[in-house]
Amino acid sequence: MSSSNYFFATCSKGVEDLLEKELQLLDAPQIKIHVGGVSFGGDFEHAYKACLWSRVASRVLYQLKEFKIESDDDLYSEIIDIDWSEHFSVSNTLAIDCFSSHSVVTNSHYATLRVKDAIVDQFMQRSDERPSISKDNPDIRINVYLSDNQCLLYFDLSGEALHKRGYRQGVGSAPLRETLAAAMLYRARWNTYYEQGLPINDPMCGSATLLIEAAMMASNTAPGLLRKQFGFSHWKQFDRLLWEDVLREAEEKKKAGEECLPIICGSDVDEILVGIARKNINEAGLSSFIKISLQDATEDLSPCSDVATGGKPGLVITNPPYGKRIGQVQLLRTLYYRFGLQLKAHYNGWTAVIITSEQELAQSIGMRAFRKNALFNGALKSTLYQYRIDSIDPKAKATGSDNKTDAGLVPARQSEHALMFANRLKKNYKHLKKWARKNNISCYRVYDSDIPQYAVAIDIYDNWVHVQEYKAPKTIDKTKAFLRINDVIDVVAEILETEQEYVVLKVRKKQEGASQYQKQDQKNQKLVVEENGLKFLINVYDYIDTGLFLDHRNTRQLVKKMAQGRTFLNLFAYTGSVTVYAAAGGAETTTTVDMSNTYLNWAEENLSINGYGDSAYSQSQHKFIRADCLEWMKKAIADNQQYQLIFIDPPTFSNSKKMSTSLDISRDHVALLSGCLALLAEDGQIIFSTNAKKFKLDASINEDCFVKEITSMTTSEDYRRKPLHRCWLLTKQESALQIPV
Repeated sequence: MSSSNYFFATCSKGVEDLLEKELQLLDAPQIKIHVGGVSFGGDFEHAYKACLWSRVASRVLYQLKEFKIESDDDLYSEIIDIDWSEHFSVSNTLAIDCFSSHSVVTNSHYATLRVKDAIVDQFMQRSDERPSISKDNPDIRINVYLSDNQCLLYFDLSGEALHKRGYRQGVGSAPLRETLAAAMLYRARWNTYYEQGLPINDPMCGSATLLIEAAMMASNTAPGLLRKQFGFSHWKQFDRLLWEDVLREAEEKKKAGEECLPIICGSDVDEILVGIARKNINEAGLSSFIKISLQDATEDLSPCSDVATGGKPGLVITNPPYGKRIGQVQLLRTLYYRFGLQLKAHYNGWTAVIITSEQELAQSIGMRAFRKNALFNGALKSTLYQYRIDSIDPKAKATGSDNKTDAGLVPARQSEHALMFANRLKKNYKHLKKWARKNNISCYRVYDSDIPQYAVAIDIYDNWVHVQEYKAPKTIDKTKAFLRINDVIDVVAEILETEQEYVVLKVRKKQEGASQYQKQDQKNQKLVVEENGLKFLINVYDYIDTGLFLDHRNTRQLVKKMAQGRTFLNLFAYTGSVTVYAAAGGAETTTTVDMSNTYLNWAEENLSINGYGDSAYSQSQHKFIRADCLEWMKKAIADNQQYQLIFIDPPTFSNSKKMSTSLDISRDHVALLSGCLALLAEDGQIIFSTNAKKFKLDASINEDCFVKEITSMTTSEDYRRKPLHRCWLLTKQESALQIPV
């Protein structure tokens, strides 16, 4: 074997410097950092040790050949020119991975096939036998990197990715990759703690990956010792005697290191996860050194008894949940906040380290990070936050005040206002639940800022609870606002008889421009709910609104009664729920206009699930038009279009780029309603609704038509306390003001 070999260790973006330090400790020569990995030279002892000892590397590759190509035929020729029988036999299974970036061979899959063909053809030419291709746990892995006209050919010495240490027997729903756990511990400078005999604790330990990696670091245990094999195990040039020497040295270091381990402990609120953690710890051979308990990190969290007795401040490190869904992230603020309270109450003097992809969640901890590091959890960019825990607020120190409540020592379970909120919610729910059951209603509002200190709107959609927090004005203390939303989340699931995972929290603020149409998340999870025997799709996660305005329940029912045999127009139609009612009421035709493709598609789905719009006849009967409603009205008037029933519920304000001009309902409603009147048949009716606060209908409207306010008729029981809209009926004939009962 040549002593001038070229190796490449791959790793996640952002930890290349950590991998470089590991290779330096292994005395590897010619080390050079690249994006996504570190190259090094030396002999195979260095490569074997890198496979065995690196805690952050994903793979260790040995370069077989580097060459230039002008076509896929050149690739085939260069590959078949290698004597593959020197590396493995036909009895071995084989996997080939090709990566192409701006290469003359543009298709990675095709490049993989050409490489496979070259290798297989060589074996067939020599022995009339060929190795089998296996994607799952192959004996031999070949990696090919294509860039421009260059090709780098590697033999994978790792086999399975190096993060698979061999100790994990089970994981939770969002497992932390072992290499990321190691990177977190490196960044947290865990070595400066265990070298002083200081403890470590993970209060949300999940399957105990962080704790096991911490124990292996502190005991100087090679992370690859538990693996049954590596990629070089089936390689013909594998030096078994050299490998056994490397293993023997690692075993000796582990034995010596386990004699002086610090206290390592963790806990989790999930009993199943605690069981999984203990199994993994046992499989790692660390049951004597890591203690796991069942404990809630947000309530009465305390260090391990041994730690408390020793009185040594150490390292708290954990990977809390950080969901990407908008409602989930908002709900998790409470968990982070309460966790921060517990840290400040019980871990004074310790250092706390968390990883999250959401800055808002990190801020909810209630402490200022003294260090931040970017890390990648798979493809998800995250940040490692490090805090020094001090239970006395810095402002309080300056004044000499203890300031325990503000500093984070656990406050009383519920304040007077919190109890008032809970009691009001119970009272509302008790009344409205009976009303909803009697009227066969499964979606309704149960609370809307009834108590000023708790400025939230709470809606029930079957077993889902949709909580909208109205953004507090700048004059309101952020801490108080945060504590109050925590009070809401504490009790809402229990009072409204659902599970916590069915509670979604959003912050509702003034929507500007097209933001009312923009996604807040990417969950794409629609649910079907029923209203008055009709079905509607809602999305509780991705948008500020769910797709069904509950305050218009009576309005929709009114449209259904008025629609029989009539041509119906729905302007600013949103998700078309009013169109569904018109179709159900027997409308001759419906026309649904909105400027959002997303909402128009949603409207079509709503009609479809109710049995309208599927047949060719239905599709001609129900039209969907994507357009700026103002511009469409001008064209429709010019074309002399007429409708017998028009529903218009415009936004209060919009300056969307999709519109030719801005819309202000207070300013523009006369022009809008004049346009509707121009489209209205002589015996027709217009239902106009707005949610604009302090809205005043211009008196000039009465000169062109007959007007009757019908707000009380369109306001249902769950909105009597706080009506959201006002509604009018407009007609050309006075007799048409009559509304069917």
